[in-house]
Amino acid sequence: MTDSSAPAPGIDTRRPHQARIWNHWLGGKDNYPVDRDVGDRIMRVFPEIADIARHSRALLVRVVRFLAEEQGVRQFLDVGTGMPGLDNTHEVAQRVAPGARVVYVDNDPLVVAHARALLTGLPAGSCDYLEADVRDPGDIIERAAATLDFSQPIALLLLGIIGNVPDEDDPVAIVRTLTSRLPSGSFVVVNDGTNVLGVTDDTPADATARAEALRLCADAGSVPYHARTPGFIAACLEGLELLEPGVVSTPLWRPDFPEIDEIEPLDSFGGVARKP
Repeated sequence: MTDSSAPAPGIDTRRPHQARIWNHWLGGKDNYPVDRDVGDRIMRVFPEIADIARHSRALLVRVVRFLAEEQGVRQFLDVGTGMPGLDNTHEVAQRVAPGARVVYVDNDPLVVAHARALLTGLPAGSCDYLEADVRDPGDIIERAAATLDFSQPIALLLLGIIGNVPDEDDPVAIVRTLTSRLPSGSFVVVNDGTNVLGVTDDTPADATARAEALRLCADAGSVPYHARTPGFIAACLEGLELLEPGVVSTPLWRPDFPEIDEIEPLDSFGGVARKP
């Protein structure tokens, strides 16, 4: 989508949209000047957000490739998929296994519309797109069963979505409910923004910058984001077999390059676990 592209009916190009802002941080084209303006202002007060966005996408690629190549997973349930970009879940999986099945889930009609228009799987496999809310896990499982075989292992991907669930909705219980419906041999992946690095040297200026970034996100129409801790992510995976290297900063999970000592951790943590 370029500035001169005619927007699809019903898309408001005058107001920023969080999914399109994230797309801008990833270098995508499915955004408008208003999204880029807000995204750039957020980056000025919280520069790390662009790195978090890029490393979160890179983690998705590494995780899906690992599960498809080394664990033989052929089914993926991607909840909170966001706007399509480079190396989407089905593309990575179907490069390894053309028959892989993928179900994308998001509660944003704009995201689902873009997914249906842009994400086309290989004929041997299948892709489906559900407009559904992570806070209704039963609905997700019931509808995903039209595409996925719940008698065979499934990889549940929860990347950057649980932070959108407030404490009063019990996000850990939501993850465990989704996990309980998966068959033995399935995998659960959780990755989200945290607020643990550098907290000991937090200054009033830092706090003001974070507050301003959150304000800009709110003005963009984003639901409130709840940055938690690596311990919270570990709690989501409790009772499962946590794979090495455990719950770690996103760029440190099985990196593609050997110079791991040179990788800077980010305030974004994740882990992968297998259901016994």
